[in-house]
Amino acid sequence: MKKTLWIVLAVLILLIGGSYLYFNTSPSSFAEEAGNSTKKVDVVDDSGFLMFTPLNQEVKESVIFYPGAFIDPLSYAPVVKGLANAGYKVYIADMPLNLAVFGQNKAADIINTHKEEHFVIGGHSLGGAMAARFAHDNMGDLDGIFFLASYADEKGTLAKAPFSALSITATKDGVLNWDTYEKNKKYLPENTTFVSIEGGNHAQFGAYGKQNGDNDATISVTEQTNQTVTALKTWLALVVK
Repeated sequence: MKKTLWIVLAVLILLIGGSYLYFNTSPSSFAEEAGNSTKKVDVVDDSGFLMFTPLNQEVKESVIFYPGAFIDPLSYAPVVKGLANAGYKVYIADMPLNLAVFGQNKAADIINTHKEEHFVIGGHSLGGAMAARFAHDNMGDLDGIFFLASYADEKGTLAKAPFSALSITATKDGVLNWDTYEKNKKYLPENTTFVSIEGGNHAQFGAYGKQNGDNDATISVTEQTNQTVTALKTWLALVVK
């Protein structure tokens, strides 16, 4: 029995290690720059979250962000910095082994310790699916959910959710399973807004370079970031009452 357990653990280690080598997950210089504090936004890495807090303005809503598989949280700094500049406080979860499947309930740590705040949740790729599973179990604690190149599954169905959703995809995405994405629309809230970014790809929802299996984008990461932030801000303005 012990020998079998060790074999299983060894295989898991090899699979995870191989995945780290396969995926290019290092934040780009664009992401690193966005991860610095400014006069408008304070950036702090603390207690398992990378936090972007607006300064000298009222916080409109708090946003919890789940990263994609094997992606460093800092890679999403450009998108969340754009939200923070607009008055939204953002928490990017630092997942165990950079896999949201092992940290599905991390949002509870923030919600339970910041009861005075109002929250939406969302994520990129695998992070979005795990955010949906958390939202499925905690609908009363959330005002909405968003998906970047992602979708809810049966375990995270939000078909009866009392809040709205935002789904953003990109036309050059070569990583997203488009067939499953279409089939799983049935698990989204009735009030879901769909946005498609022409020329964008999967990796440019973050800023970590080219991802294996992805298509080349025909727009820059800066342009895709700007369009993503605009779509999120437009949707959040409707969510915040």
